Amino acid sequence: MALDGKVLRRATARFEEDRSRREAQFLSLRKSLYARQPRLQEIDRELSHTMAKIVASALRRGTDPSAPIAALREENLALQRERGELLHTMGYPPDCLIQKPKCTRCNDTGWVGGRMCACLRAYYTREQNAELSRMLDLGAQSFDTFDLTLYSDTDTFNRRRSARANMERNFEVCQGFARYFPSKTRNLLLSGDPGLGKTFLSACIAREVSEKGFSVVYDTASHVFSRFESQKYDFSDNEADDDVRRILRCDLLILDDLGTEMNGNVITSALYTIVNTRLMERRSTVISTNLAPNAIGERYGEAILSRIWGEYEFLLFYGEDIRRLRKK
Repeated sequence: MALDGKVLRRATARFEEDRSRREAQFLSLRKSLYARQPRLQEIDRELSHTMAKIVASALRRGTDPSAPIAALREENLALQRERGELLHTMGYPPDCLIQKPKCTRCNDTGWVGGRMCACLRAYYTREQNAELSRMLDLGAQSFDTFDLTLYSDTDTFNRRRSARANMERNFEVCQGFARYFPSKTRNLLLSGDPGLGKTFLSACIAREVSEKGFSVVYDTASHVFSRFESQKYDFSDNEADDDVRRILRCDLLILDDLGTEMNGNVITSALYTIVNTRLMERRSTVISTNLAPNAIGERYGEAILSRIWGEYEFLLFYGEDIRRLRKK
């Protein structure tokens, strides 16, 4: 499972901000309680001294440390009881002056044995969803809200299936792709006219795969290609390398609106790099386009079409423009 460096940096920053805020809140509470009841500060100071004495006694050589350690522990417990009673009279729980990590698995470090802890993973997922939400309405676009009744169950548009039957199949493939990611179909090509649900289903996939913790990059083809162009020609654009790395290495890339960008050798080279690199590294890609499959070869060359044809599942979209139907 690849991590998106850009998203991880933001997630880590939020994680550290929240940890610092909790620490500041604890220190503020402690300061307030010490001011109200100075004996609490004295007790905490004595507790730290008794712990140091226990350690020293345990390390002392040549004598039996059992008796002094037992006495020190009893002194320690007595101080803790006194502190608890004072806090109780002030309306606070007895352990409120003990700073505890929010996550006991990683002690608020965010990592366990070199692996990201679930607590930091939650921050990562939120930041990734925020990144995706800049282009997608993740609040409304989900498999549960997809409305198949918008597609005709009688008109075939000169195809074998009705528009609704075709969309039922497309829906099932996209839902299965997201649900079982990345174990089944690895790549999809969504092809058809505008307003038929390609972007909606792409957003559904992005949402579900992201919520599983996988890194997802969703972007338009024109913007993606502009990042490759900046990396090649604009040496002042320091973020271009990071963006290209994200595009090539994320667990799932969703490339929207292929074919709407200006054509040229740089574009063709960038698309070849994306398709070929991600196939070689077995990273999944979803491409949506208004172009017919054969038109992809005409526009970008047979080398790209051959790779897409051999490694992608094609989903054709046809029917009436859903955006227009909703306005009626």
